[in-house]
Amino acid sequence: MDALKALLNNDDRFCRYNGMRIDVLRLGYAEAVMDITENSLNGLGIAQGGSIFTLADLAFAGAANSHGFRTVGLNSNINFIRPGVGRQLRAKATEVSRGRRTCVYRVEVFNDDGKIVAHGSSTGFITEEKF
Repeated sequence: MDALKALLNNDDRFCRYNGMRIDVLRLGYAEAVMDITENSLNGLGIAQGGSIFTLADLAFAGAANSHGFRTVGLNSNINFIRPGVGRQLRAKATEVSRGRRTCVYRVEVFNDDGKIVAHGSSTGFITEEKF
């Protein structure tokens, strides 16, 4: 798990550049965090929706790849519930279903107060390629 965590945190250049990182990683589950900075805000002064979606996608990547096979996203959806404000956002991805070639994860994003900011789901395609 440590090697996968390091790989995702180092090799996902977009997330690294935007201050996102995997914080917790275990089989079928991951948490990713993003510090809210001036660069992650939209014109209303709240976390930009794309940054929230990317954070959720990073958590999905950690959880889906935790089984040791390269997994890529097939479909994702997200519902924004409240503004992304505070110091940090945390996305949690939890495995719902995992088959031979596809998997489904529930993803939720929370603010500093533990209030839900967004929720959605991501479906992945599991390749035969091992890490």
